[in-house]
Amino acid sequence: MSPRSDQGRRYDEGDVRVRPGKGSRPRTKQRPEHADADRALVTGVDRGRYTVLVDPDGPGERRAIAMKARELGRERVVPGDHVDLVGDTSGDVGSLSRIVRIGERRTVLRRTADDTDPVERVIVANADQLVIVTALADPEPRTRMIDRCVAAAYDAGMDALLALTKADLADPAALVAMYAPVGVRVVVSHTEGPRGARTVHGLDDVRAALAGRTSVLVGHSGVGKSTLVNALVPDARRATGVVNEVTGRGRHTSTSAVALRVPGTGRPTWVIDTPGVRSFGLAHVDPDHLLLAFTDLAEVAQECPRGCTHAGDAPDCALDEWLEDAPGADERAARTARVDSFRRILASRLGTAEQDNSPSS
Repeated sequence: MSPRSDQGRRYDEGDVRVRPGKGSRPRTKQRPEHADADRALVTGVDRGRYTVLVDPDGPGERRAIAMKARELGRERVVPGDHVDLVGDTSGDVGSLSRIVRIGERRTVLRRTADDTDPVERVIVANADQLVIVTALADPEPRTRMIDRCVAAAYDAGMDALLALTKADLADPAALVAMYAPVGVRVVVSHTEGPRGARTVHGLDDVRAALAGRTSVLVGHSGVGKSTLVNALVPDARRATGVVNEVTGRGRHTSTSAVALRVPGTGRPTWVIDTPGVRSFGLAHVDPDHLLLAFTDLAEVAQECPRGCTHAGDAPDCALDEWLEDAPGADERAARTARVDSFRRILASRLGTAEQDNSPSS
């Protein structure tokens, strides 16, 4: 047998051969920078597809359809989000782009199913104010629902606007007197005419309160929210419904949130219409922040002893003394309604009371 030609050879790492196989290539978390991505505004969400406005208010503005990139995982994309797009952003029929980044959010409006639900749901992003649409009758106004929305708005860093509808059916004076003094702006409207050809009176005041801002509309079904949106945005074509005569509740007509540009204001103005809600859970709101939504009560509570919970059984709570010092029966009734509303929300948030399902909730 002839001797091997490599006999006596010294080996080094250059002679090592590694057979490629599973796991031989290290995984990387580096993602493409997508430096050429287009900026867009999310205006609607429907079963995993996102309607976006590319280059909003710019010379190249166009609508497109997008899907969420896999690397975003379970991060929720909602109307009002500013996102970065790659792929086919032309907006042509059949085109599909991809959302690869979600911009930093100025504000985030959240709610939970109830006050004990640990799962919070993001409704909209980057809104400036929460418009609480409430009918003065048919269905009856629910002041605790209003208070919950005000608390959620302030917690999110948003302003609160109370839009009272159906003023032809009831006097708005009581609700205006309740909320105007505590920093909640109030606008009043009513409609006339048959379905499909209604005229909304008071629309100029509503439009002025929305001008130059992004506003999200929230309210029970049947309060006239979609009617208001259709009057503000004539080509919106949001479905409207009626109130059930037996239950006093409206039928859900809007099924998804959608952002719409409001014409005729002279400044970029957007409204985000949301589906009607039965309740507005505040599990995501820190109980210590709830009082800040009741600016009149927060001022009184500065006289409370340190560590006061402000609950109904809290000793030496300044809120109780404030009730006793009310000048006259009418003022005492108004103050009692405010303190009672705050304490019911607080008890519900802390899980120390049953969910309030009364007509005023």
